[in-house]
Amino acid sequence: MTPEDLAAVISDGIHTAMRSGHLSAEVPEQIRVERPRHRGHGDYSTNVALQLAKSAGLPARAVAEVLAPLVSAAAGVAKAEAAGPGFLNITLESGAIGVLARDIVLAGDAYGRTDRLGGLRLNLEFVSANPTGPVHIGGARWAVVGDVLARLLEAAGADVSREYYFNDAGVQIDRFVRSLLAAAQGSPVPEDGYSGAYIGEIAAAVLRRRPAVLDLPETECHAVFRAVGTELMFAEIKTSLAAFGTHFDTYFNEKDLHDRGDLDAALARLQSGGHVFEDQGAIWLRTTDFGDDKDRVLVKSDGSWTYFTADCAYYLNKRSRGFERVVIMLGADHAGYVGRMRAMAACFGDDPDRHLEILIGQLVNLVKDGTPVRMSKRAGTVLTLDDLTEAVGVDAARYALARASVDAVIDLDIDLLARQSNDNPVYYVQYAHTRPCSVLRKAEEAGIGKGAPEDFDPALLTHGREVDLLGMLAEFPQVVAAAAALREPHRVAYYLEALAGTYHRFYDACRVLPLADEAPDDRTRARLWLTEASRLVLGNGLRLLGVSAPERM
Repeated sequence: MTPEDLAAVISDGIHTAMRSGHLSAEVPEQIRVERPRHRGHGDYSTNVALQLAKSAGLPARAVAEVLAPLVSAAAGVAKAEAAGPGFLNITLESGAIGVLARDIVLAGDAYGRTDRLGGLRLNLEFVSANPTGPVHIGGARWAVVGDVLARLLEAAGADVSREYYFNDAGVQIDRFVRSLLAAAQGSPVPEDGYSGAYIGEIAAAVLRRRPAVLDLPETECHAVFRAVGTELMFAEIKTSLAAFGTHFDTYFNEKDLHDRGDLDAALARLQSGGHVFEDQGAIWLRTTDFGDDKDRVLVKSDGSWTYFTADCAYYLNKRSRGFERVVIMLGADHAGYVGRMRAMAACFGDDPDRHLEILIGQLVNLVKDGTPVRMSKRAGTVLTLDDLTEAVGVDAARYALARASVDAVIDLDIDLLARQSNDNPVYYVQYAHTRPCSVLRKAEEAGIGKGAPEDFDPALLTHGREVDLLGMLAEFPQVVAAAAALREPHRVAYYLEALAGTYHRFYDACRVLPLADEAPDDRTRARLWLTEASRLVLGNGLRLLGVSAPERM
């Protein structure tokens, strides 16, 4: 029996009490069922009586006492008791929790998945680094967090499209092109240009592809370096992201918005809504009507578009593709965009709370020997995604970036992440996965099977460490759902570390395979089901983080 099963039992109890006239209250949308800190408080506990007390007009303890016998009467529940100021402590019948081991094994890779966000079509844009250089370490954080969040949202039932916004129209591309051209000509880096070994490498690649490009007229020469240089740079970005385990469904070019007239269409749509005005020769959007700190320019007095207009057109394009919710992940330096983007959505007639979501993430620093690592051999002063993976590997880098809340600046210790010891969180969890794999492998070699599902006896899994492990395994679907709903992938990593510790304690306390002079029995087979369930949940969790689940280390 899982926490979700118990939540349904409690909900049924509440409705029964209301039908009988013993309770009149507003049923909460979500009933929280958790493992209590102290085993003496039962297998599970809920604070639902505290939630109901105000609308019921009763003390929470009295509400809990009304619900206790109704929950106790449910199949699989041994007893439910009112406790403290209004908690309901629930103890399951022997075997009621043990059956979860079989359920997990039969569910396999699907265990942990729900349909809580079923029907939601969502566009998730992340990374979106300009194609003017390699993905830096801040982009690496979004490459992981965005990818993991997409996996979590899909596990919660949402239809997710991963999108990368390819900014190939603007002054930064002009600076990039001038930098490439200077490198190709052997000239100094322009004052506002880009430096780093990659500029010379891309410039040399352009010359190999178009040997006579420097003989072309200046305009044509610039056009070649723009087209070929950005193509080569972006191909490298895609390669780096793919090697990091991050893939996108759509790569969207900003230039297409301009070429198709999408900015004109967005402006017309905003004008039709009555939110546009002219002042001092420029065209403005009155975003202050919807909480922005100032109005925003759409068309400058010289007739050129602003970046914000492209943002408006891009948002409208996403909504026109049928996405109910547009989620955009930005770095801390873009925190000021939130107000204007929410106001823009409102100007289009959308509800910013429903249709738009902007996530802001903090910075990442690399540390070695206690000192920040500041230089990249290839990109000059910028640390790149490739630098990170070269230093610690993909698994360690992804796990470290996923396990930190995006709200916090993090320092990644290269020495720790490269270490194969329990001090390294990813190693600790991966090693926990190899342990059940080893047990199952040895069982197969010895010809010991876990038997058919109908022969599994859940009542044999009553050891304290077995019950602890089953309780942790039962929490996995809730953890996944909460991580998706709250946009907090780090919850999965913390859960896996707690599960790893719980499994290690079970492994140390409960022998699974018999000694040489012993024959396997029903308890052996029951523990093999529990071992297989542990392997599956650890593996499912690691895959949600995009981290490998090795069978041997």
